Amino acid sequence: MLSSRAPLALLFAAAACSAQPQPTGAATATAAVTPEAKPSRAPVTTLPDDAPAATVRNVPATTGRANRAATKPPFAQQTLATFDEPFAIAVLPDDAALVTEKAGKIKLRRPDGSIAEITGAPKVLNEGQGGLLDIAPAPDFAKSKLVYISYSEPRPGGSSLALARGLFTGSALVNLQVLWRAGSDGVGGQFGANIAFAPDGKSLFLSSGERQRFTPAQDPEQALGKIVHLTLDGKAAPGNPMAAAGGVRAETWSSGHRNPYGLVFTPDGRLWEEEMGPKGGDELNLILPGKNYGWPIVSNGDNYSGKPIPDHPSRPDLEAPKLWWNPSISPGGMAYYSGAMFPAYRGSLLIGALSGESLIRVAITGDSAKLADQWDMGARIRDVAQAPDGAIWLLQDDGKLVRLTPKP
Repeated sequence: MLSSRAPLALLFAAAACSAQPQPTGAATATAAVTPEAKPSRAPVTTLPDDAPAATVRNVPATTGRANRAATKPPFAQQTLATFDEPFAIAVLPDDAALVTEKAGKIKLRRPDGSIAEITGAPKVLNEGQGGLLDIAPAPDFAKSKLVYISYSEPRPGGSSLALARGLFTGSALVNLQVLWRAGSDGVGGQFGANIAFAPDGKSLFLSSGERQRFTPAQDPEQALGKIVHLTLDGKAAPGNPMAAAGGVRAETWSSGHRNPYGLVFTPDGRLWEEEMGPKGGDELNLILPGKNYGWPIVSNGDNYSGKPIPDHPSRPDLEAPKLWWNPSISPGGMAYYSGAMFPAYRGSLLIGALSGESLIRVAITGDSAKLADQWDMGARIRDVAQAPDGAIWLLQDDGKLVRLTPKP
């Protein structure tokens, strides 16, 4: 699709791994780029088992539930390439594509189908849900050739989500510079790490997961469990809800997120996000400035232990999802479809499902969302993209890059 993440480039949000908790360990690599980090809290070396106890009662959550049996897909499928543990894809206007592999490699799929490795990627901590994550050509990529990447950076106390930018020469990323770090170094997965450029191309939004630590999502002094709004140089963007407060507060656009992945602007300027819940409770959210989306106070899922968490309706002061899934589908990447090949899908969000092994279409009208289709793809869908010709490209956990076209 012609993604609203970058006005001049076709690129899509990367998704995360399954909703099952995955512990991480100590760093095993040294960072390739090491400017001074922002002040960070003491490293976290252990992870809690459950969300903190809440005193509010559970209220049945029914409105917006989007579970449905998957149907046979109406697509012809062609495998374009195979990668090693791929995470994200950015389709370029010339039908080439940049693909990240979690171990720390960037691959270029050329229009003729050949694959080349792009040198200059940073060292990453490839454990659990960490590694080399999202990749996003800059809004002015056709002129600047700048590319943004997010990744789990090895740190003395474990790792941190980092955002970096480099110059793409066609065969390498050069002059790589770390622009931002989440801080709160330590263990834990759920990095989030999706990049979406503002419609005017002058700033960016980055999702930052709470790393299975629960409470940072509600801590305004930590960037974990937030969506941050930054300048293209990684600073707090002017006009943020708490811009005058400084520090993490000045960067924060929204809070109360668990594991935020797909992050996409629609043509009307609305920002949509999908995130993994705990045991159930996966969400599709309309992201509004300054809003708190409730984690870990509320969720339409439960802790992995089975201990219940109060449902969203019990706290109407916290922003509720537009759609939610229970049981989990483990949402992966998300794209807004605007192509010519599938005219009936225009104006829809396409969401890849990992544990759900499906491609889900959500029809968007203004600030409302409605489940339209769920197709059984028989594979874990890691990321979704629209090619220049309107074909749908899927990046699967088995490594395959698959092109979807209408059946004859």
